[in-house]
Amino acid sequence: MENALAGKRVLITQADAFMGPVLCEVFAEQGAEVVASADDLAVVDAAERVVRAAGHIDVVVANLAIKAPSTAAIEVTDAEWRDVFAALVDPLPRLVRAAAPAMVERRAGKILLMGSASALRGMKRASTYSAARGAQLAYVQAIGVELAAHNVQVNAVAQNFVDNPTYFPPEVQANPRFQERLAREVPLGRLVSAREDALFAAYLCSPAADCFVGQVFPVCGGWVGR
Repeated sequence: MENALAGKRVLITQADAFMGPVLCEVFAEQGAEVVASADDLAVVDAAERVVRAAGHIDVVVANLAIKAPSTAAIEVTDAEWRDVFAALVDPLPRLVRAAAPAMVERRAGKILLMGSASALRGMKRASTYSAARGAQLAYVQAIGVELAAHNVQVNAVAQNFVDNPTYFPPEVQANPRFQERLAREVPLGRLVSAREDALFAAYLCSPAADCFVGQVFPVCGGWVGR
């Protein structure tokens, strides 16, 4: 894949965390003009402000992440629930309301969510996080089929066991117990590299992927299929 995003202006949110840095790097390599935003989108008016400041946008990459709570389900507080949904779920409709109308008007555009496979397979002590990630994917599926009629493609990457500093920092990867878990749970036998994930995201944002609408693509080394 070479220059797959030539001539495209791409807004990448939370560009300083999770998949943000590598997405900015790979998308630029693929010819995109990258608009990198590090704004906190949990702030109510932030998404509209970021989109307005970016100007013309062909693609929005909703890269959203927080440190996942590991609270037992019966101990989850209302505050934890609200905070996780405010960070991961609430920004999505705000981004869509801000960016999609111009895409619909010109009948061209893409929105890609960098989500999580934790919504596709149960995990202990992850009820709040998994619920929020599941809400993200359900929203993408719904608006994906709705906006498809306007030639706007909305899809999601549902990832886990992808090398990134938010969820798998060096100290985690160096832990023998993590390496044992990796060998036991992930058929690939290793983390998916950040570049592998970002290149797939770039493909989904390119004209070559115009046929995908409202779809969720697990990128997790086979973890979901086990």
